[in-house]
Amino acid sequence: MNDANIQDIPVLHDAINRKSEELNFTMPSDLYVGSLLKTLISSKPQAHILELGTGIGLSLSWMIAGMDANSSLITVDNDPTLIAVAEEYFAHDKRVQIVCDDGAEWIKTYSGAKFDLVFADAWPGKYSEIDEVLALIKVGGFYVVDDMAVQPNWPEGHQNHVDGLVDYLEKRDDFTLTKLNWSTGLIIAVKSK
Repeated sequence: MNDANIQDIPVLHDAINRKSEELNFTMPSDLYVGSLLKTLISSKPQAHILELGTGIGLSLSWMIAGMDANSSLITVDNDPTLIAVAEEYFAHDKRVQIVCDDGAEWIKTYSGAKFDLVFADAWPGKYSEIDEVLALIKVGGFYVVDDMAVQPNWPEGHQNHVDGLVDYLEKRDDFTLTKLNWSTGLIIAVKSK
């Protein structure tokens, strides 16, 4: 499969990608992950969504494209430069709340409604504060993580963190999960109880 097979790429995706190159942002999201997120979100009318790790907003563009008019999304990142780019493109969308904060602190202090989908694309929610994040997901809700396959930008020893997360998720009895050797390596888990 090549990128030409990806359908309905969000209108803003190319502009955000160019901005990513301008800023030398080296961790852009994968088109396949974006397409999957859009599909999963489309399955949840009136969804309440959380993205941990806004980055420059590429995945965010896909998630917004999957949302209906009554859905809402909170996206959190600790990098003010990247948050400013996301705000440039998405601050006008009343369904989207863009938060510049330490993800771990945000997770620990969040007290709002539970989520239909959490995309954990940052350390907090993926390798730390995992119990807290999983508790924020509704029964029937999705927990999605990417970059589970070896990536060229991984620091030494990172595989241990990935293996630990996979092992932890496999041992939980309140989530049903599938590991995909596809795109950047994905885990999709659904809260079952």
